[in-house]
Amino acid sequence: MIEIKNLSKTFTTADGNVEALKNISLTINDGDIYGIIGMSGAGKSTLVRCINMLERPTEGKVIIDGKDMAALSQSELRNERRNITMIFQGFNLLMQKNCLRNVCFPLELSGVKKSDAVKRATELLEIVGLGDKLKAYPSQLSGGQQQRVAIARALATHPKILLCDEATSALDPQTTQSILSLIREIHDKLGITVIVITHQMSVVEQICSHVAILDNGEVAEEGLVSEVFSAPKSIAAKRLVFPDGYEKETEISGGENVIRVVFNGANATNKPLIAQMAVDEGITASILSASTKGIGDKAYGNIILGIPGGADELERAMKYLKAMPDIYVEEVKTDG
Repeated sequence: MIEIKNLSKTFTTADGNVEALKNISLTINDGDIYGIIGMSGAGKSTLVRCINMLERPTEGKVIIDGKDMAALSQSELRNERRNITMIFQGFNLLMQKNCLRNVCFPLELSGVKKSDAVKRATELLEIVGLGDKLKAYPSQLSGGQQQRVAIARALATHPKILLCDEATSALDPQTTQSILSLIREIHDKLGITVIVITHQMSVVEQICSHVAILDNGEVAEEGLVSEVFSAPKSIAAKRLVFPDGYEKETEISGGENVIRVVFNGANATNKPLIAQMAVDEGITASILSASTKGIGDKAYGNIILGIPGGADELERAMKYLKAMPDIYVEEVKTDG
């Protein structure tokens, strides 16, 4: 278990102090795939570097399996870091070494016998789908292949925790999908804890079970991905989950009641919901904004609706929509 308790990090710059993290508290359970998401500058990378003590917190604690990481000696910290490995956006491979030697490198640093290191590295490259690239150099590989080598290298020391810092940001969408699938397969096979740092909603949606949303160095919201993404409460979460709808929402002013309808896997094969509400309830809602997509016969996304009439009509509309499965409904407060 990873316990982050009241963690803060302040950097001193020529222009004064910068608070990168402010009183962060999170608990990440063993075997979880935990997403930490936020816009650029939110503090995501600083937080992940504090977990393995590449950055020392100004205040607070990082406790892993009961051990206060900041209280460890340098030799104890080096031993613990073998259990906490990391992959990066830029891959960070040694360009003068081939794939096999790149994966062997952390093992050799740990004092593993060369023959054992080669055996382990060969097995890992097979696992990540590069068994035929042992002698290839990073410059001969695609970005996705380089990240697979980096993943194999990160697994070399049998870690308990894998930190992924924007690991797919430099990759095209198709390659991103294959790398995320690989991370999920490795997690399922090895049972390791994975922490995914990203600014991409799609990454969190695909592989994470829990998520924390960072905003200006603070935790704006956290919880199960399914709950946070279907009904975000904080402004920071709404901006990430409903980027189009939230911007439209902030432009609405007066005139009618407004609600947000969130589709979280609702059946999309029936008669359109808004038209059905007009037939069943006589409520002719206006669509102010829509950002939805269909996956198979399921609908995902959200719609901002204007509801004519007064409070009674608003209540009837919300009651009608809330009765539908896999749909979340909330009133949107406007300036009017």
